[in-house]
Amino acid sequence: MSDFDGNPFADPVDINPFHDASITHVTDGVTENIGEFNPFSATEMGTTTTIPVSAVSSQPAVLQTSVEQSAQATATAGTANLLKQQEELERKAAELERKEQELQNSRVRNSGDKQNNWPPLPGFSPVKPCFYQDFEEEIPEEFRRICKRMYYLWMFHCATLFLNLLACLAYFTADTQSGVDFGLSILWFILFTPVSFVCWYRPVYKAFRSDSSFSFFFFFFVFFFQVAVYIIQTVGIPRWGNSGWIAAISMIQSNLAVAVVMMVVAGFFTVNAVLGVILLKMVHSKYRRTGASFTKAQQEFSTGVLTNRTVQTAAASAASSAAQGAFGRGQGN
Repeated sequence: MSDFDGNPFADPVDINPFHDASITHVTDGVTENIGEFNPFSATEMGTTTTIPVSAVSSQPAVLQTSVEQSAQATATAGTANLLKQQEELERKAAELERKEQELQNSRVRNSGDKQNNWPPLPGFSPVKPCFYQDFEEEIPEEFRRICKRMYYLWMFHCATLFLNLLACLAYFTADTQSGVDFGLSILWFILFTPVSFVCWYRPVYKAFRSDSSFSFFFFFFVFFFQVAVYIIQTVGIPRWGNSGWIAAISMIQSNLAVAVVMMVVAGFFTVNAVLGVILLKMVHSKYRRTGASFTKAQQEFSTGVLTNRTVQTAAASAASSAAQGAFGRGQGN
């Protein structure tokens, strides 16, 4: 009844519902539990265990695997793969060698059946071809282009000698004292056309065909002098049978038309000299890739001389004649 006896106009007392004793007891227990909560603690069957921060290792996690076993398996697999690749390469090399040997044998067998096809002459001609020539069949693909260029240079060389003959003829008609040049130009055309074919074109053809060191060295020796001859013909020394620059310039005042013809031929000689130097360098670069050497050239020369039937017959005849002569002199004494 005390509540009803109070002053109704007095300040009301703040009523806090959480001041109740039962509520205060519950909230105090919850606060204590919250203050002690550790998210890194391990809880098992109602038992709370706190793991201190200092006990946590700062080292990275290490995955325990069978590293040694995997490394051994990888090495074994790699070794087996290498052995398999090596066997495959050896098999391919043996197959390529066999095919190359068969190709060489077929060339040797068919060499006797081939008929000469150069120079290309008609069937009714009493003169028959003297050489066999086939770039596609006899020359390897890597040397085919340079070999054809040498053949074209030889044809250009022959055409230049023929034009030189005509220019020297015009020179002779304009100046009767230059008959020596005209006569020598005829000789150069008749002589140098077949000699150049036999002495430097056929050797380089044989060198590329059979990879012959002796043919390479013979070509270099002869073609070097051929380039020197080209330079002399380009200069055009009077009375040497060449319509070069000196002879052509000397005719400008006397006969301009003849001088122009001679200058054209002098230009042809110049082209021959330039192409000769370029192709000589190209052939030399190809020669260095083939593995040819002077020692191999000596061996090929000695083998070829010893196995040549003509040389053997000549040597036997000389030895027989010498023996008979010595025997006859012995009986005479």
